[in-house]
Amino acid sequence: MIKLIKPYISFEEVEKEFKDIFESGWFTKGKFVEEFREEIKKYTGSKYAYLTTSATTALTMSLKAVDIKAGDEVIVSDFSFPATSNVVEDLGAIPVFADVSLETFNMLPEQLESKITPKTKAVIFVDALGSPDGIHEIKKICQKYNIPLIEDGACAIGSSEFGVRCGNIADITCFSFHPRKLLTTGEGGAVTFNDDKFVKFFDIKLNHGAVVNDGKFDFVDYGYNYRVPELQCVMGIKQLKKLDDIVSSRNTIRNKYIDTLLSLGFKVQEVSNDVVYNVQSLVFRVPAHINRDKLISYLKDNGIETTIGTYCLSGTTYYSKKYNNIQPNAKYLQDNTITFPCYDGVDVKYIIDKLERYR
Repeated sequence: MIKLIKPYISFEEVEKEFKDIFESGWFTKGKFVEEFREEIKKYTGSKYAYLTTSATTALTMSLKAVDIKAGDEVIVSDFSFPATSNVVEDLGAIPVFADVSLETFNMLPEQLESKITPKTKAVIFVDALGSPDGIHEIKKICQKYNIPLIEDGACAIGSSEFGVRCGNIADITCFSFHPRKLLTTGEGGAVTFNDDKFVKFFDIKLNHGAVVNDGKFDFVDYGYNYRVPELQCVMGIKQLKKLDDIVSSRNTIRNKYIDTLLSLGFKVQEVSNDVVYNVQSLVFRVPAHINRDKLISYLKDNGIETTIGTYCLSGTTYYSKKYNNIQPNAKYLQDNTITFPCYDGVDVKYIIDKLERYR
């Protein structure tokens, strides 16, 4: 089976550091955690970085940081994994789904502006499949209405728009280091931002609500344990050092697919010249005459793992029943997109051959 993705990390790369950690017995809150945080700041250009257990917990903490409460409205990109809206729902706030472009798969500016109300307290822009295309335009609208912009950059580490890397654009950015991501720590995530006003919140909330006075803990608030262990941070450090090379390689592979698939009627996710795209997921819209689900089954039968692009949040059973406001573009993309394997060594020629033979 040609897998959808393979990690860009091997045991040999981390063996020495893993051994050092085991011998020291220092598995958490150690030097590798701090080094990973520092490297994320350097790479993204952000002033602050905090690690979390996932992008989901990162998003939850970010919503709390901008003081989202029950009954508040949060406008959300509708083409994403359900975690994006689940964190809003979990706080008792209301996810307001903004439709996306059929070309870039990202939030449409006119959709955002049309859905802003006095109850709108935040916007979550999703870098669809890793592409931040259009985020600066969304940022301008948020600034116009004085609304915090949270970037769901779960897929976007290594991407940029207008030369500014994801993690240094929105008010707060949330990353994922899940196994399907270019940079994986098994599980894990990060929050980055530049505004000093969020520092105290994350310092205390991500440390069980504690501060240290005269060498003693004092619990001044309630908080959480969303820590990432030392072992996982070693993995992150190693991959971050070669991330730009990974991004370049994936774009080369993407172009190999494009050269042939466009002539077969597939339409690739569009990315403007102002964007450096990490190709987190290589997604195409299938031709009108092809049933996407049958194509996925056919490719599986031929030893090729593929999957859908991602989900129309407003069209999932839970959200469609509760809010009854399915966004048409996001629903179309959910039903008509496919993700192809894209990594070093993948047999693109074999995959394209099978696609050319599909009828």
